[in-house]
Amino acid sequence: MTAFICYNSNMRLDRILANSGYGTRSQIKKMIRSGVVSVGDTVVVDPGTDITEDHFSNITISGGKLDFSSHIYLCLNKPDRCLTARKDPRLPTVEQFIPQALRGKGLSSVGRLDYHTTGVLLLTNDGEMSHRLTSPKWHLTKSYTVTYSGLPLGPEEVSRFSEGFILKDKPGDRLILAPAQLTLIDDTHCTLTLSEGKTHQVKRMIASVGRSVTDLHRHEFAGIRLAAGQKPGEIRELTRDEVVYLKSSCKMTEEIPR
Repeated sequence: MTAFICYNSNMRLDRILANSGYGTRSQIKKMIRSGVVSVGDTVVVDPGTDITEDHFSNITISGGKLDFSSHIYLCLNKPDRCLTARKDPRLPTVEQFIPQALRGKGLSSVGRLDYHTTGVLLLTNDGEMSHRLTSPKWHLTKSYTVTYSGLPLGPEEVSRFSEGFILKDKPGDRLILAPAQLTLIDDTHCTLTLSEGKTHQVKRMIASVGRSVTDLHRHEFAGIRLAAGQKPGEIRELTRDEVVYLKSSCKMTEEIPR
């Protein structure tokens, strides 16, 4: 794994400590307010204090130098039979694929993939980006390769999905779906591109037209794809261009309210 790049020229003090694995945001705020954190010779008690990049190396906690890590952005090719949660007492999770040196850095998955769904899963400790990437406000797309059983899908289903429709597969539940792009590959395969992420949405949409999903692979999330030859279970760092693209896609150049 290559060295990680800091994409921020300045950052809130509490976020710096959170990204570096010093505890939860509430724990860190309490620690800062207790007066044990200094920047150079100055004790800082305001968690929201902006620290410029050239002062990151001057941060100390109880006299010890901060072990600073910048935001980390990873792409995992999630394998089958694996939970996107970091911890589970019974089933394997994505934790096993995170390099040991990066565990404890506050990484979490951006959204979720089902236990049997494979493909692109982003992980980061940039909480603001993760929130925006999963927010319906920004209409970021997710594309899946679907293997299904039943009669071949055709133009009728392509049109139905492109117009959006109301899903009524659960008693008392009316789920209004946004338009989606269905592309036919052959009699048992298609791709489906969504701009939202309802629970089990792909499987429910395919079921609504009388077919069953037998295999589901996410090949793209918000414009990010697997690297050529990236095998199931392999993880890579996003490139600077990919990070810049994601930030632009979810308008992270805007001022973020505190």
